[in-house]
Amino acid sequence: MRTSILLTLVATLTCHAAMPASWDALFPASDATPKVLAPDVLSTGDDESHASVFPDGHTLYFLKNTPSFDFYTIVYSELHDGKWSRPQIAPFSGRHSDADIVFTADGRRAYFVSARPVDGQPRDDMEIWTSERDARGNWSEPRHVQELSSPTDEWFPTLTADGTIYFGSDRTGGAGGTDIWRSRFVDGKFQPPENLGAPVNSKGDEIEPFIAADEQTLIVAARNRGDAVGAYDLYVAHRRGTGWDTPRHPGPPINSSGWDFAPRLSPDGKIFVFTSNRGFGSQPLDRKLTFDELQRRLRGPGNGLRDIYYVSAEQLLR
Repeated sequence: MRTSILLTLVATLTCHAAMPASWDALFPASDATPKVLAPDVLSTGDDESHASVFPDGHTLYFLKNTPSFDFYTIVYSELHDGKWSRPQIAPFSGRHSDADIVFTADGRRAYFVSARPVDGQPRDDMEIWTSERDARGNWSEPRHVQELSSPTDEWFPTLTADGTIYFGSDRTGGAGGTDIWRSRFVDGKFQPPENLGAPVNSKGDEIEPFIAADEQTLIVAARNRGDAVGAYDLYVAHRRGTGWDTPRHPGPPINSSGWDFAPRLSPDGKIFVFTSNRGFGSQPLDRKLTFDELQRRLRGPGNGLRDIYYVSAEQLLR
């Protein structure tokens, strides 16, 4: 069963055609143990989260956040000759709180959420925005996606091969506080969002969805579900006919007692990338640290702020 599911993921996720078949260079030596991505280079003592690979296969967009996790900035870094470049702020970010970026398979368009004003009017919530990339690699001024708007927050847009968008939202009409919603893309416009309903959504909060290109596999970051072990947990569901099976909690090492969220799968279905604030502070150490060692731990990845992790995707299917 596990092998067949993995083969399905490999076949379907490669529908993101512009991306390379492997992320091995970006996320080297992935195995059963979650690893911090590029320690002290991309994942540092700061708060980093929400990695998203651009379809050129060597550029990583991610977030640099305040420690209180209430202001987000989209940055990017390029991998050349095995070395990551110094992160730069994305051209459309840096002034307002911006997060959760994702790209169409051809790299011509980005979607992200932002608290920036809409039509000159300030907003207290996160809305979905889009920006187009021209042949020279320049990004357009972001445009508010009005069809997906609500008076409440929208989070973590993610796309299928046919342009359908999945996202989290607090809008009315759901099963809990925050639910997963879906909107079809028809004639160049998103249709009215529909709630995925049970069993994907619950009385808890389902906040961030990753959807496979063929819309057959869904990974959800949620909180306050009955079998949760941390503040945010990751769950996996598969399509059954026109609905979904009950999202499964994969347990450790994917989930921890902390925050585990921002799910992404590589196009070949082999590498799972996520964000976690798991750190060294929850368990006793095997020995007493020197002061210098303590300082390095407190100022480096794993200090309790969020970091980017990756692991073999087989850990989702155990």
